Amino acid sequence: MDWDAAPATLRFIEEIALGDSMRLDVAAMAIAAHAYPGLDIDAEIEILDRIASHPLLHADGFDALGLARYLFASGEFVGNSAGYDDPRNSFLNDVLSRRLGIPISLAVVMMEIGRRVGITLVGIGMPGHFLVREARSAERFFDPFNGGKQLDEDDCREHFQAIAGFDAPWHPAFLTPVGPREIILRMLTNIQQGAMRRRMPEAIWSARLRLLIPGLAAQEIRQSADVLGGFGRHIEAARALEELAAVLPEDEAALITIESNGWRAQAN
Repeated sequence: MDWDAAPATLRFIEEIALGDSMRLDVAAMAIAAHAYPGLDIDAEIEILDRIASHPLLHADGFDALGLARYLFASGEFVGNSAGYDDPRNSFLNDVLSRRLGIPISLAVVMMEIGRRVGITLVGIGMPGHFLVREARSAERFFDPFNGGKQLDEDDCREHFQAIAGFDAPWHPAFLTPVGPREIILRMLTNIQQGAMRRRMPEAIWSARLRLLIPGLAAQEIRQSADVLGGFGRHIEAARALEELAAVLPEDEAALITIESNGWRAQAN
């Protein structure tokens, strides 16, 4: 069976095609199924259903702050500071079983539990970190990685500067919500970058999945092609670049064609 006809890949393609209507839990679990072939995606998603069924989460007046406290301040889920680079932090099935994750995977947990209990949350892709915000409030943010702490814009700016440096310029646009497509792309980018550092095969399938995301920027396509070529998938790399060249202006396409020809030459 071709990799792109595998059940997990087909599930990913179906979900990503829904755009802003995609279910983050399904798309994220389809990613995890590439690390764990045969993973029962629907059975794993039922774990989120069970967590969301707790009576406390359906009490009158229960809100985003209560959810953040329930999931993170209580220690139910914890940011994995000690093992931040552990690839399992990016696979939703592992996050649910180990109760450990990185900012974006814990944010997905909070957003998906929130969806199930009627609390609409959005992801905030702040550079160097990932937060959650109430959809109805532009001023109340939550940090799942750090105990679900509630933040305002000043807190977010201070956190950013602690990561990027106190002289790093701050832009309010850093707190603009990102859609599910951007969240999934960022999750795959994290997996790809970590796998590249470790020279692990996850780099191959994460690059392939990135290339399946509609509307991928040219630079993203080139990066994934470089990953595939670097792992010996020269023809795949060339084809990705050739498809890109076909939709670019002639001068840009010429440069991309040189790159694709280079990968094809290495395949001979």
